[in-house]
Amino acid sequence: MSGAADKDGEAILVEETGAGRFQVKVTAHSASFLVDEPTEAGGLGTGPNPYDLLSAALGACSAMTVRLYAEQKKYPLAHVRVKVTHHRAALAARDVFTREISFEGALDAAQTARLLAVAERCPVYLTLTRGADVQTTIVQVPPGADPATKCEHRAGMDEACRE
Repeated sequence: MSGAADKDGEAILVEETGAGRFQVKVTAHSASFLVDEPTEAGGLGTGPNPYDLLSAALGACSAMTVRLYAEQKKYPLAHVRVKVTHHRAALAARDVFTREISFEGALDAAQTARLLAVAERCPVYLTLTRGADVQTTIVQVPPGADPATKCEHRAGMDEACRE
């Protein structure tokens, strides 16, 4: 990855590991992890698959944005849990992400409703529900090059929490 995309957005580096057919290493900021397919799909089963990551992104963003808002408003939110399930009938069919959110704490009905509204404004939820453009270019990247990164996700969460 290089060029304008690195300067204008968050860059994540994904490279084959050479182990198995599908295993790749993802480098995101200072963290790295493996992504793979399950063994029954021909992978090594060493990490989540790409749809697991999309579901995790939606769940994590929802929980993080709700937590940020609850802290700002001093809501008595003790714990938030988000379960996301992904389904698609066929490659050409529309994807469906089912999100179940539970809030623990001495929240009243108005606070609970507000937290749900904030979850529906989290940046990843908005990306999935309104769609996104994908621009692809072929570039020569030197081996071992680190992508430039910035955290647009936090800025999006802050915006979602504004009244």
